[in-house]
Amino acid sequence: MEICVDDLDGALAAERAGADRIELCGDLLEGGTTPSHGLIETVLESASAIGVQIMVRPRGGDFVTSASERRVMRADLRAIAQLATRSPVPVGVVLGVLGADGRVDEATLAELIDAAEGLPVTFHKAFDDTPDLLSAYATLTRHGITRVLTSGGARTADEGRDVLAELVRRSHTTGGPAVLAGGSVRAANVGDLLRRTAVSEVHLRAQTAVQGGSRLVTDEDVVARTVHAVRSAAR
Repeated sequence: MEICVDDLDGALAAERAGADRIELCGDLLEGGTTPSHGLIETVLESASAIGVQIMVRPRGGDFVTSASERRVMRADLRAIAQLATRSPVPVGVVLGVLGADGRVDEATLAELIDAAEGLPVTFHKAFDDTPDLLSAYATLTRHGITRVLTSGGARTADEGRDVLAELVRRSHTTGGPAVLAGGSVRAANVGDLLRRTAVSEVHLRAQTAVQGGSRLVTDEDVVARTVHAVRSAAR
């Protein structure tokens, strides 16, 4: 179970509540961008029992990158790889790049994988913007991507469950990326999602509003309830 967070408090709340991993981002209002070096370093120093996946995305908006943005992404990946060598917890990176035609930008993807210096790579929900999910999955398989975050091309993981189930089947038969299901995953629906799709990994943002709605914080109780629901479904 992976929780999307954007601060140190959220990372530690997810760890206390029993999550397996966090996806560490900056600017979740833009869908997640590369977090600051300071935030990455502090989370890696503070975490003790949780994997940390770090978003590498230079800006919000679409997933077609310029030459200068790709240069920044490569520099960020190399810096994260160096921090990972000193980390007591598992570290991976999260990224996604598309061409103007909406398909996976294979040349850029290969460059970024190389810059990650062997860290596990998750392809984020840019995957759901591709015109042919099964073809895109085959592309990610060729490039050795570790996992793909997807709602099966639908608005929610529940609505995309048939595609998710097919992607899980392909992951088992081809050795392709693990399927990380995300998109309105909650304690109330995660058990049914696991049973219908056979996904082994789920992703959610477990934030609630505080201070009159002026900011969002990771809700430890929401994480704990969802962890309990996942474990109950697994049993």
